[in-house]
Amino acid sequence: MNKAYLLTGGNTGERKMELSRAVALIAAHSGKILKQSHLYETAAWGKTDQSPFLNQALLIETSLSAQELLKSILAIELQMGRERKEKYGPRNIDIDILLYNNDIISEPHLQIPHPEMTRRRFVLTPLAEIAPNLIHPTLHLSIKNLLKQCPDTLEVRQLG
Repeated sequence: MNKAYLLTGGNTGERKMELSRAVALIAAHSGKILKQSHLYETAAWGKTDQSPFLNQALLIETSLSAQELLKSILAIELQMGRERKEKYGPRNIDIDILLYNNDIISEPHLQIPHPEMTRRRFVLTPLAEIAPNLIHPTLHLSIKNLLKQCPDTLEVRQLG
């Protein structure tokens, strides 16, 4: 079995409900949920003139290859009504593969580890909650140390 760390997020609709639905669909179609972080709220990153996002990190166990997992989560996004209109634009759901086992994958539509994860506090904060001592496969630093070094200054607030 493979282990993958995912990040779910969204900033439109009933955000908590959308993330909860994404977790249920991931569990049904992509793999067993082993851990999930609290929900975190942060200001939009990249395109800042939009509503705040909620994000959650997940650890799943899956029999799917990384490529099959990508297809599965893209199908979940589509099922949930995700529309890709503009880069960094508003969306009800976004599911990213952050890490997959200790693999390094560089393909046109699949980059693992996620190439932007170390520059985004909204990714590292929930990931550090569920896997603080996990070592990044190319940087050889723990997630908690990457969070300490993160250049992103946006506040990331844990929800109740």
